[in-house]
Amino acid sequence: MWQGRFITAKRRGRWEYVGRARGIQAAVILAIDDEANVILVEQFRVPLGCRTIELPAGLVGDDDGKSGEDAAIAAARELEEETGYRAGKIERIGEFHSSPGMVSESFSLFRATQLEKVSKGGGVDGEDIIVHRVALAGLVDCVATWRERGYAMDVKMLALLGPSLVA
Repeated sequence: MWQGRFITAKRRGRWEYVGRARGIQAAVILAIDDEANVILVEQFRVPLGCRTIELPAGLVGDDDGKSGEDAAIAAARELEEETGYRAGKIERIGEFHSSPGMVSESFSLFRATQLEKVSKGGGVDGEDIIVHRVALAGLVDCVATWRERGYAMDVKMLALLGPSLVA
């Protein structure tokens, strides 16, 4: 139906959905340091009209000359660009779909460990990313505070909140 630089609107029968253009994929990083802190990012998201709290993430192969980029390499790059942390170890957890009734995009989830702070982070020009290092033990309270402030929570935060939701 329509294609932009990064997304494509598609129709199959009665279904209308959105996918990534040009075969671009996404990598999401679950980064937990040796002291049981998770590294999260905060940024304004235009579609929601507010700031969001998310796991660090980025596109794989989206830049010119990076077609066919390995997702683990992209995950390590995005983690360092967005958060300023370099991972000594990156493990692929698997492929996931965030909203399969509306979006065909999938993302590869990576676990990053052996973290070393090497820069300020904040993303590349124009991203305006704020980095949060949050104790896993206090994450539920942090999420509640962010919600009170009007922040949106990315669905991938469920990877961290899951056990507290069923307790």
